[in-house]
Formats: sequence, C-alpha cells, structure tokens
Amino acid sequence: MSRPIAHTASVTTGLGLMILAMLVAPLIDVFSKLATTSASPTMITAARFVFQGLCMLPFVLWAGSWRSFSWRMSFYHAIRAGVITISMVCFVATLAVMPVADAIAIFFVEPIILTILSSIFLKETVGWRRYTACAVGFIGAMIVIRPSFQEIGYVALLPVVTAFCVAIFAMMTRALAHREEPFAMQFQMALWGIPICAVLLFVGDAAEVGFLAPSLPDITTFMWMAGVGVFAALSGLLSVYAYRAAPASVLAPIQYFEIVSATLFGWLVFGDFPDPIKWLGISIIISSGLYIIWRERRVASIKPVTSSETTSVAP
Repeated sequence: MSRPIAHTASVTTGLGLMILAMLVAPLIDVFSKLATTSASPTMITAARFVFQGLCMLPFVLWAGSWRSFSWRMSFYHAIRAGVITISMVCFVATLAVMPVADAIAIFFVEPIILTILSSIFLKETVGWRRYTACAVGFIGAMIVIRPSFQEIGYVALLPVVTAFCVAIFAMMTRALAHREEPFAMQFQMALWGIPICAVLLFVGDAAEVGFLAPSLPDITTFMWMAGVGVFAALSGLLSVYAYRAAPASVLAPIQYFEIVSATLFGWLVFGDFPDPIKWLGISIIISSGLYIIWRERRVASIKPVTSSETTSVAP
C-alpha cells in the first residue's frame, strides 16, 4: 500500500508554512531591537503579548474558539506562556547589545534541542540523515555568528536559554495543535503571558532590575512594540498551522531559514552587511534545509505505510 497523497501534501504544506513563518519571524526581532532604545526587554515582551492578544481576539470570537477554553488545558497554556516569556525576555536583552543575525545564529541550537526532545517525548521517528542535516545546519549557523565570548561575555548564553525554552514551547505546541484551534492557542498564550509579565515588571520595579523594570515609551517606541505584537501573531499562526500539518522533527531544521531573512533585515535596517564567511554559513544553512525538504518528499512518496505509520514520517 502506498502512502496516502493527503499525508504527503500535508507534510509539504507544513514545510511551506514553516518557511514562510521563518521569513516573517525576524521582523519581531527587528522591531524589538528598535524598541530597546527606550524600553526594557520585559516591557517589550509585555507589549508583544498585549498586541498579539488584540490581533487574535477578533478571530477567536468569530470562530467561537473561546467555547473550547477549559481550566485543564489552560494549565498547559500557562506553562507555554511561562517558557516563552522567559525566552523572549532573554532574547530581547540580547538584541539590545548584539546584531539581530548574530543573536539568532546562537539561538539556532534550538532545532537540535527540539529534534532530540521530539524523538524522546513525542515518539517521532528521526533517522540519521535528519540528525546529520541538523548538525550541518548548526555548523552553518556557527560560521555566520563566529562568536567571540571575550567581546560578548555572559550575554552570549542568553540565546541558549532562549533556545531551550523555545524547544519546550514548540514541543508543547506540537502536542496541543491537534486538540485546539490555532487562534485559540495564540490567544491563550497572550492571555497568560500578560499577567506573567506584570509580575516580572513589579519585581523589576521593586528590586530596581533594569531589564525587568517598567518604562513609559514614547510614541515611536510604542509603534515598534505594536509591530512586535502584530508580527508575533502572524508568525505564531503560521507556525501552529505548520505543526498541525507536519511533525516537529521535520520542521525543526527548516527554522534555520530564519537566519537568512534575519541577515537580510539586519542589513537593510541596521547596516549589518554579511561578510564572505557569513555568506558561506548562510549557504550551508540553505543547503541543509533544502535537503530536508527533498528527503522528506522523496521518502514520503515511496515508503509503504502501515497502520502504525499514519501519524509519523520517515527519517
């Protein structure tokens, strides 16, 4: 028996949606970096949740997704909001002192972490070819960043914290994506993220911790923070739909494409033009992602299916 066409088409759709999400996602970081001139990372993160929730609210009401809200599922959404809040505060703090592309390059240990967590907890089949592609993409990311810990210091560790939190977030998204509507998932994440950020802002103000402290933004900074929320909502929806269509272990390497668009936006907005070594790293990243797409489509079209394979993909 051949693999159902619908399954192959679904995986291809998921890959396409993830690529689109990775092209849009760096705009979140660009607007965040612009806002760091007069707003703390926690303030920017809180604004992201507010505007993201406002973007999602009309869709939640229109689709009637609010009817499916439950306290049991809200517990998991609260955990998702907690880990993504930590990740965003750490990453925005990094953007304040590092180029966008460099910060994202360090962050790209995340797909490797996600692939390992998915194989352990979600029981997704991951073969040696996909592990190899992840490793090659990781090497490409490191070529792009060429980190110097003498210059960056402890800040270089913050994207690693972000990567681990996002891997947990992505794994939970994958587990919940087949149970709830994407609009509802994004809205509940924002709904829980706002009070979490409020607590952090209160602590930051009381303890006089700069990156946690609240601030009153000017109109320009307010617009930057609004942009963070809008593009976060868009990229989040694309990612959720991608996870509904394809396994997380397949989508993880595709996230390397984010560094390509991040490099482009970093050049256009901040003048950080990549040197030849960075272009080499970008080429390796692109080649790794394209190989994953080619390998998945080829194996999906020829591998027989058994009843136990209907929810998994070939390595």
